[in-house]
Amino acid sequence: MSNRPTIQDVAAEAGVSVATVDRVLNGRTKVRPETARRVSEAAHKVGYHGRALIDHRLRADLPELRLGFVLQKENQHFYQEFLTHLERETSSANHFRGHAEIEFATSQSPDELAELFLSMKGRVDAVAGLSVNHTTVTQAITELKGAGIPTFALQSDFAQGARQHYVGTNNLRVGRLAAWMLATASKRPGKIALFVGGYRWHGHELRETGFRSYFREYEPQFQMLDTLVNLETRRLTYEATLDLLHRHPDVAGIYLAGGGMEGAIEALREIREPGQVALVVNEITPESRAALSDRYLTMVIATPLKELCHNLVGAMADYVLDEQRSVPGQLFLDPVLYLPESM
Repeated sequence: MSNRPTIQDVAAEAGVSVATVDRVLNGRTKVRPETARRVSEAAHKVGYHGRALIDHRLRADLPELRLGFVLQKENQHFYQEFLTHLERETSSANHFRGHAEIEFATSQSPDELAELFLSMKGRVDAVAGLSVNHTTVTQAITELKGAGIPTFALQSDFAQGARQHYVGTNNLRVGRLAAWMLATASKRPGKIALFVGGYRWHGHELRETGFRSYFREYEPQFQMLDTLVNLETRRLTYEATLDLLHRHPDVAGIYLAGGGMEGAIEALREIREPGQVALVVNEITPESRAALSDRYLTMVIATPLKELCHNLVGAMADYVLDEQRSVPGQLFLDPVLYLPESM
């Protein structure tokens, strides 16, 4: 005799009648969402062969949402990881049927970013993205808001007053954390260098503020150099780092508040021994993992992408479905820290 779980087993596990399970299976009449979810959970727990059909019936009654996302640098590992998590969280949500519309910016141009955001009008119910903070972008977000499409800022805040929500790390704290690590890891007091991607990234401004304030408050024996702009490009960062180290042989530490870490790592590999200059960057990638292992990197401050995307997609859906209109304007997530011994 087969021990295959039956509809009676599902009903017993869910605490409902066999007729209720049958209604969920066949979709003949409506069943309360909470009851249907309980039946689905029970089917999975007992291993019922029809659990996929139950899940299909359950999802068929869910509202359908289209969520838009504007990301940067399509070919970079970090943004490919971002893409994967966003698509997974959107498609696997259990309280709506989600579809992701994703666009990639090719530059930091406010005009291009504004155009990408506006291209979402008529295509999505809500949009989230990474953007510089500029009046052109703010105007686009204001237009989306007027059309009933809320915008969520990711990692670096923008369009304050027009955007609905910010999700990401507390960039002021990230800057202070980077400063503490450099001061702690430097073998001697010396000069400290800071790279930002550009002056229009609000998150980079906050990281710079936190970074400099820490050194002023706790480590005044270090000399802070003027901030360098690398436009988050590998080649420019490489050349700027080589020039920096030639002009200031006594540089004790470098922090990259934005992208372009590959260039700084390449330059250090060429003219310095591992650990001779403390280096802190953001985001874990194959390049930063290798540099940590080789001890050319002192610490990586990484965005918890899985947690960010889970919270983001949930907040976007809740707002559109009118379930959480009073959400706070900012959701700060704790960064993940990687050290050489983490490898």
